[in-house]
Amino acid sequence: MLEKAYRGQCAAVKVHCTNEAERRKRGLTLFALALGSFCIGTSEFASMGILQLFSASLGIDIPTATNAITAYAFGVVIGAPLVTLAAARLNRRTLLLCLMGLFILGNVLSAVATDLGTFAFARFISGMPQGAYFGAGAVVASYIVGPGHAGKAFALVMSGLTIATIIGSPLATFLGQSLGWRNTYFSVAAVAGLALIALWTWVPRTQALQGGPVAQELASLRRPAVWAMMLVAALGVASIFAVYTFIGPFVTDVATLDQTWIPAALALFGLGMTAGNLIGGRLADSYPARGLVVGYGSALIVLSVLAAGGGNVRILMPALFGVGLTMMVAIPTIQVRLTRVAPEAPTLMGAINLAALNVANAIGAWAGSLTIAAGYGLLSAVWAGFGLTLLGLLVFALTLPKAPQPAPA
Repeated sequence: MLEKAYRGQCAAVKVHCTNEAERRKRGLTLFALALGSFCIGTSEFASMGILQLFSASLGIDIPTATNAITAYAFGVVIGAPLVTLAAARLNRRTLLLCLMGLFILGNVLSAVATDLGTFAFARFISGMPQGAYFGAGAVVASYIVGPGHAGKAFALVMSGLTIATIIGSPLATFLGQSLGWRNTYFSVAAVAGLALIALWTWVPRTQALQGGPVAQELASLRRPAVWAMMLVAALGVASIFAVYTFIGPFVTDVATLDQTWIPAALALFGLGMTAGNLIGGRLADSYPARGLVVGYGSALIVLSVLAAGGGNVRILMPALFGVGLTMMVAIPTIQVRLTRVAPEAPTLMGAINLAALNVANAIGAWAGSLTIAAGYGLLSAVWAGFGLTLLGLLVFALTLPKAPQPAPA
């Protein structure tokens, strides 16, 4: 899902594994990294699936409960660049182990939280490792497979995130419905413990994975194009989260279905995201802007249909698939454009990519909660997402560099 965001970082790895014993274990190394990605994705997306459960348990309404979703997103936004820069010189193996340990701590704290304040803090802690984990994972994947295959290897690592949207989040939501929402986080922490053991066992112990300075990459932040693309991503992609955050209430309160339909709705959304990512990846490789324009433009149509007819299950379910698909068509183009703006700063741009998408997470959940709290109904969150995506498309149109004119004959 995010492999294009870290392609530059994979390509920047110049030292590769020459130890034949370690190379024979590369499948296990990639599995360990993918298992960590799966845990991170499951924790993030399952929180939206159990929104109604923890809001009722903590005695707060749904708009207020979305502050916990926003807290996680802010953890990623702050942690992605901050941890990446602060731990730049640390060995990547050591960094991965520390990050997974912090992630486990955040999920255990989430499971035992007694009020919104402690729960939001726990979600913030859970989100902080995400960006640096993917960055370190890109380096390790590139090192272990050797030159020429780094992109495909990291795509395998990121498949854990894709599987999380299709299987992990729905399964964790079902578990929360059956055994209580706290067990969702305990279960994620338990699987993350297995990931920690796998990383300890199968990521090579070598000085070749020692980090290096990335402070020189900070100069790329002076470029207006970087901030413009971040703004396009933060606004446009927000509609995914304005919808995904409230899938549970859409299913039970708008379409009046039983809560057992929620995992199926989440899985359908995840399937749409996976299909959209495949389409968007091809567009991003061939065209500089088409993927974003097509993705945002078609998402506006699907969002309109969902907002108008989401009370009908025959419209709700296909529309959820459609929102996931159309928005993910746009995201690979965003990632490619951002990395091309500053090709000399692959580490920082990978972190910035992830930070921008989680600003979208925070804005989408926040905007949806505002319209719901104002009394406009649950589906007003979809219209909030529509407005944000439209604004993102307009910003992109205004900031898109003009194509050079052909020279006169």
